[in-house]
This record gives sequence, C-alpha cells and structure tokens, in this order.
Amino acid sequence: MTATVDTVRQTTPPDPGGRPAGRAVIVRVGPVSARFRWRSVVVPLVAFAVVVLLGAVSLGRGDYPLGLGDVLRTLVGAGDRAQAFIVLELRAPRTVVGALVGLALGLAGALFQTFARNPLASPDVLGITQGASVGAVAAIVLSGGGSTGALLGGLGVPLAALLGALVVGALLFTLAWRAGIDGYRLVLVGIALWSIAQALTDWLLTRAEIHDAAAAYVWITGSLDARTWEQAAPLALSLLVLVPLALAAGRVLGVLQFGDDTARGLGVRLARAQGVVVVVAVLLVATAVAAAGPVAFVALIVPQVAVRLTGGSRPPLLASGLLGAALVVGADLLTRTVLPHALPVGILTAAIGAPYLLWLLVRGRRTLA
Repeated sequence: MTATVDTVRQTTPPDPGGRPAGRAVIVRVGPVSARFRWRSVVVPLVAFAVVVLLGAVSLGRGDYPLGLGDVLRTLVGAGDRAQAFIVLELRAPRTVVGALVGLALGLAGALFQTFARNPLASPDVLGITQGASVGAVAAIVLSGGGSTGALLGGLGVPLAALLGALVVGALLFTLAWRAGIDGYRLVLVGIALWSIAQALTDWLLTRAEIHDAAAAYVWITGSLDARTWEQAAPLALSLLVLVPLALAAGRVLGVLQFGDDTARGLGVRLARAQGVVVVVAVLLVATAVAAAGPVAFVALIVPQVAVRLTGGSRPPLLASGLLGAALVVGADLLTRTVLPHALPVGILTAAIGAPYLLWLLVRGRRTLA
C-alpha cells in the first residue's frame, strides 16, 4: 500500500472576502483519501506556537521578573526552589487557566456561529455568559461575600456560575426548538434571555452591600487574578472530554451550514445533530465562565479572525480555539506588563471586542444596502 500526496488549486468555496481558498493537499492511502488546505494546517500550528511563546513570556513577568531561559529551566525541573515556586505555583495556574478559557470560548464561538450561520451568534450575545453572571452574583450577594469563599470549599461562586450558564443554555435550547433549531430564532431568543439575565444581575447588585457589590463586579468583568490549580484542574478535565466532542462535530457542522433541507437530504439526523452541537457549545462556555468569569467577546472575535486567516467558508474549530487561547493569554500579559494598572482581562477583551461588534453591524448594514 502506497501513499501519495497531490497539490491542487482550490477555487471553491471562497473565503468571506470573496478570495479563492488557495492550494489544497490531497493525501491518498490506498482507497482512502483526505483533503487539506495549507492554510487550515499552518494557521493552527502558528497559533499554537504563539500560545506557547506568550505563555512562556507570561510566566516570567511579575514583581519578580525571570528571563525566558530561567522559565524554561524551571519547567524542565532545573531551576532553584524559589523560581519553581514562583513559576509553577503562582504564575503557571493563571496562564494555564487563561489558555484553557480562551480555547473553550473560541471553540464555543465557532460552534455557535457556524450552527446559526451568523457571525453575531456568540455566548455573549446569546445570554449564556450573562446567565453565569446571574449565578455568580447571586452566590456572592445572597450568601454574603465573607461566607461565599468558604461555601463548598471555595467552589460556591464557580458552581453557581456553572449552574446559571447551564440554566440559560437549557432555556435557549428549549425556546429556540421548533422541529429543529433555526439560527435566526436562536439569536432572537438569546438576545431576549440576555436582557432578562442582565436585569436580574442589576437587581441583585442594587440589593448588595457595598463590599459584596465590589466583589461581584470584579468577578463579572472576567479575571484571572488569584487563579490556582483548583480552578485549572477541573477545567482541564472538562475540556479533555468536550474538545474532542466539539472537533468531532466539525463534519456535521460542515453539512448544517448549507441548510436543514440539504442536511436531511445527506442523511443527517437533524434534531440530534443540532442538539449535540448546542449542548457541547453551552458546556464549553459554562466551564470556561465558571473558571474565570465571563471574559467578554472572545467567542465573538476569534472565529471571524480564524475564518479570514484560513480562507475557509466557515469558522475552523481548532484554529478558533487556539486563537482564543492566544488572545486571552496575550490580553492578560498586556494588562500586567504594559498598562499602568493591572486590570481584569475581561476589560481588555471587551475593549477589543466592542468596536469589532460595531464593525460587524455596520458591515452587515452596508451589505443589505
């Protein structure tokens, strides 16, 4: 059995800008063949390298700066005890949580946007992150900031956020379901749920004591401060299950983007496929928000950046996840080293994402005109 590799000019489908997708590589092993586009392979590899580089730089930045060589020696076990404690116990959990949160949000955004066939379909717009905020603020305000930290061994707020995101996700799935899930209806229901969740959050904050309100506000901005392995380990275990499920849904998403009738004609069990995609996306968001709070607009931005870099017709899952990890780790590094005052990472991602959202709306209006 021999393997052959052919390079062909791929002219369809075009990318969102109307340009050809570029060269494709067809690998044949006996009767089995697979097609890959160069950009769909190169972009994830470059994004992964950027995540590793940003992570290494982030591990060396802080009140006690370390060179890149010292960081690498510490990671392989050749550093001294003081450096090992700083890198592995104080800084590594923050960086790992940031990378995993970005990975989860990037994947979730790509799933939602491909499924709904709408670049505005993201957990921020659909109300899922806002539902997590309701759960976390309720845990802080109703139980008091002092006792919340001890609740369930310090897991009270993350568990409440997880529950809030899952409740809103279940409502989104139920209310948008009508013999299947229509992407347009999904976005409209999500916007309504976002408004309700925002109102509940504001009401809870008006009832709170001033110190509880301050603690709740810091959390709902999305922050990696004081992250430990207690947050990183459950997040990593959850993603070990959810990421393969999300990547496995990629083939189904490729069919769903052409419409329900086409998907049925190709033999896809539409209701079950739609349900799996939505449930996996909601679980990705819920676990990410439970670990670091609602880091805004990551799930909105990176899928659209990824689809333009790869030149495909829909947001690529793996590239979106890795670019999300790079964005969160890079934003956290900027807030700690470049800005005059350390800020929650969610503030910087929101500052980047809000103008991008306006650009999408203006671009869509011009297209309609």
